[in-house]
Amino acid sequence: MRLAPREPVEGLTPRQVELLRLIACFCDRQRYSPTIAELASEMSISRSTAFEHLGELQGKGLVSTVSGRARSLKLTSQGRGLLEHIDAEPFEAEESRCVGIPLVGQVAAGLPREAMENTESLSLESCFGLGGDLFALEVSGDSMIEENIEPGDYVICRRTNTADNGEMVVALVDDGEATLKRFFKESHHVRLQPANANYEPIYTNNCHIEGVVVGLVRRL
Repeated sequence: MRLAPREPVEGLTPRQVELLRLIACFCDRQRYSPTIAELASEMSISRSTAFEHLGELQGKGLVSTVSGRARSLKLTSQGRGLLEHIDAEPFEAEESRCVGIPLVGQVAAGLPREAMENTESLSLESCFGLGGDLFALEVSGDSMIEENIEPGDYVICRRTNTADNGEMVVALVDDGEATLKRFFKESHHVRLQPANANYEPIYTNNCHIEGVVVGLVRRL
């Protein structure tokens, strides 16, 4: 769910504000800068449109980049300050905004303990952050049940095209189908390992990673 300002902010269009936030989230989470192609893909716009928006933001001193250097795009201190100001103002959601479930304390799953009440709230945003690089998928099938992931669960994923050995990923394989498995890069192929003894690993040389799993949501 994207949030959009009710009116243009400081002469910026809602798209430019969205682009600022996307750059900030990408840099904070990935620890490196996004490319124009990645920004364009995330916002479902053309590269030329993304380039034009970035030119406007750079002209206003909100973003900076180093000519000829890859992945050097970042927010300036002025851009960061503007985002902090924007996020402190009321926003309207494109759909009804979920403010989260009250998080009122802790409960013991072992020995009894005193439950300390507080006034926090629990939401997907508070757990995983709000960024254009996050998405959720509903799990179908039982190939990961030994990882305690069951049909009907929702996996929260961070969008990326790379993964470390052993990470749980959402990947597209030879038949174009998306699958949820553990990723292992081996000498001559990629092994996508299920967590169910009834399933064989998938061995492939044509694996496109869509995201890495960072969380799980389940209804009881």
